[in-house]
Amino acid sequence: MLRFLSNGSNLYQHFTFIPVIIKSLQVFTPATYSTNVPAENEVKLKKFRDKWKDATEVLSKWGCDEDDLKRIFRRCPALRDADPSQVQSKLCLLSDLGLGSSELVKIINCRPRFFRTRINHKFEERLDSLVSLFESKEMLHKAIARNPSLLCENSYDIEGIVAQYEELGVPKRDFIKMLILRPTIISRTSFDDEKLEYISRTGVSKDAKLYKYVVTLIGISRVDTIREKVLNLAKFGFSDDEILGLFGRSPNILTLSTDKVQRNMTFILGTMKLEAKMILKYPYLLFANMETVLKPRGLLAMKIQDMDSKLKIPSILKALRMSEERFLKLFIECHEKEIADELMEFYTRTKEFKRLAASSKTCTTRGFPF
Repeated sequence: MLRFLSNGSNLYQHFTFIPVIIKSLQVFTPATYSTNVPAENEVKLKKFRDKWKDATEVLSKWGCDEDDLKRIFRRCPALRDADPSQVQSKLCLLSDLGLGSSELVKIINCRPRFFRTRINHKFEERLDSLVSLFESKEMLHKAIARNPSLLCENSYDIEGIVAQYEELGVPKRDFIKMLILRPTIISRTSFDDEKLEYISRTGVSKDAKLYKYVVTLIGISRVDTIREKVLNLAKFGFSDDEILGLFGRSPNILTLSTDKVQRNMTFILGTMKLEAKMILKYPYLLFANMETVLKPRGLLAMKIQDMDSKLKIPSILKALRMSEERFLKLFIECHEKEIADELMEFYTRTKEFKRLAASSKTCTTRGFPF
């Protein structure tokens, strides 16, 4: 298949292309791997190649509608001025892989510089590894859309990383599921003696359903990050064994920031007057959104108790897990109209109250993953 190269754009000058890139596919043949829509779009690209005005026209002829273009250019404004031939060559690559405009939007959203990235170097070897790993085009498409870096030039030892997880007790099929869920497992995984000790101290057996989540989250997290989160919970009176056991029962706590954990714990202990040990039994208390769930629902339940201690309402802990409709029905609408209106006004006002200076808070990036 012909590829069109241009030296006119400094922005994309590092990109070159190998004429036959799918030659090494062993699992998917062209007949089964490609889809009709991208193939038709690729024909249109070739047919109108002499009439291209800009990258926008190329993307439109490839199948991107107005909404797709808006989302793409919002994420990558520089693409408007890109060399159309360079854009076409990348789009032909995506067509060969069976990807369409919807996947392109996801790719650009995840990696805005995708059209600037060098791909051709050792591309066939990387593609062979990916095809061998995922074994189905659907899973491969999901993985690429979630992490386009898999297509780009890199030094990832995919087979070695898979072997690491298999050695720890995570089979290949579970590793693939985790890779779709956590796209950067391949680029961020590292294990040392300290991480292995954390995994063993969580108390999760290798045949447990949560084991793969524990291993992958610890594997992609920095050791310093894990230490910081353990220390953060230890301030509230938990022992290291209790904290690691909590990680084993609810691994996603590792994804929460220390600031969120501190705020939720402070409200639970200081305002709701619950014991810290309640977290060990009800980990979802740490996940509840402070502004929209934890604070307004907790304060409303406490207000109802203050109004009349004889009123029977569900426990506050159950209230935090209810849908909004069910919560309103059981806590507000069940009362007389006058009381219900007062409670609804209080609940609405509490939800509208925002954290001090939240709108002007400077967003700081501390690095991946959490």
